[in-house]
Amino acid sequence: MTARQQAHLTVHPLFDIGEIDPRIFGSFVEHMGRCVYSGVFEPGHPTADAAGFRGDVTDLVRELGVSVVRYPGGNFVSGYDWRDGVGPVGDRPTRLDLAWRSLEPNTVGIDEFLPWARRNGLEPMMAVNLGTAGPKEAAELVEYCNLAGGTATAAERAANGHPAPHAVRTWCLGNEMDGPWQIGHTTAAEYGRRAAEAGKAMRLVDPGIELVACGSSFRHMPTFGAWEDTVAELTLDVADYMSMHAYYDGTADRRDYLASGQRLERFITDVVATCDAVSARLGSPRRMMISLDEWNVWSSAAASSPVGEGQDHEISHAPRITEDPYQALDAVVLGDLIIGILNHADRVKIGCLSLLVNVSAPILTEPGGGASRQAIFHPFAAAAHTARGRALNARLTAPAFATPTHGDVPQVAAAVTHDPATGQAAVFATNRGTEPVELTIDHNAFGAFDIKSAHTLTAADLRSPGDLTLVPLEQFHPGARSSTLLLPPESWTLAEAVARA
Repeated sequence: MTARQQAHLTVHPLFDIGEIDPRIFGSFVEHMGRCVYSGVFEPGHPTADAAGFRGDVTDLVRELGVSVVRYPGGNFVSGYDWRDGVGPVGDRPTRLDLAWRSLEPNTVGIDEFLPWARRNGLEPMMAVNLGTAGPKEAAELVEYCNLAGGTATAAERAANGHPAPHAVRTWCLGNEMDGPWQIGHTTAAEYGRRAAEAGKAMRLVDPGIELVACGSSFRHMPTFGAWEDTVAELTLDVADYMSMHAYYDGTADRRDYLASGQRLERFITDVVATCDAVSARLGSPRRMMISLDEWNVWSSAAASSPVGEGQDHEISHAPRITEDPYQALDAVVLGDLIIGILNHADRVKIGCLSLLVNVSAPILTEPGGGASRQAIFHPFAAAAHTARGRALNARLTAPAFATPTHGDVPQVAAAVTHDPATGQAAVFATNRGTEPVELTIDHNAFGAFDIKSAHTLTAADLRSPGDLTLVPLEQFHPGARSSTLLLPPESWTLAEAVARA
């Protein structure tokens, strides 16, 4: 009989990583595909509110636990004139969006989206166009959104039905400006100068805003590292965050795909090290935080990687783009990515699952029809509603997991969260391998650590994506000093506890 594989996790209240910012459980709404039109917004739908936003989608967004929503792009923003989306809807122009080769009627703009976000308890995160526009337009947008009054631009907002400021706190200085696909693509030096000037102008309008500089579009970009170094040096005095974008391809080798969480952790570590090296070189006390403002998995059910999809269709309004159904395997990998994010909670302060509805999204809709949960909905919602307080540095030993491309990574990944105020705690664990692993959790350092429940989802779950949920873990043995969880093969598990130090 083969001995069962073992992993060991030590949990200690003093092994502290940092405070968990609720904004790590954010998402992203872009004018791409059907994310906006027939996604969040569909006048005439049976559930639509007076403003035309779908109530069934809003209910699922609330269930998902989303905290912040980035808008309006994405690649879309680099060719977008925000003034096209304000004022009387009937007077707004229809434009050709070059990013996704789509017709944009501008029925939804900032004066529709921002109130929707506020009504539903979502903090908006706005992006400014630094592709075909620049500092002047960016500053005017901040003025339109945030200035109480006294100027023509603030008066314009009031005349458009919004006398009170929209009060947007967080702003992205463009999007993926290192990418040749981006309208207005440029070099790191030119982007850094442009972003610094835009940020300076925006802060002169509202000194209380925080700013996100563009990092590399992908980890494998040929300019990765050098881009971050140059941009950090040029924007350190104005930018609070360096952005990261990370997508993991479900059509790749299965073992490489299952190692995605470890790959994300390495990516975060590299970006943080680069930004901190710049601070050290400049003798600056400032430390840039990380805004992981685009991240997701691409469906393992897709015929091929969706890179480049969105430009190969006839020009139309709200075309269907990357609406492949997610599988249970994708949910396991997405849960593993959440573990990686939690393990860097000291530096990752914003995270935006990309996108929110229809386009590689946790929520799917049909025009005039229903809204449903995708498989990846479930681990995100479970973590968003349980990861509170502080992330703990869980000391883990685990067997090695061999991958074709990324070498050996730990077969088990784990993250632990603890809220000292309430005693609420959670243990998140992934088994990336094809054999079960017995995970022993040593929680003796706590005066009490009472695991109340443990639930899991597995890649082998054959239920339809809409029916997929976390199920009770079959072999789960809580104890006074330590507890054991038998992690199924290729699984993601959440154990909820009450912990008192």
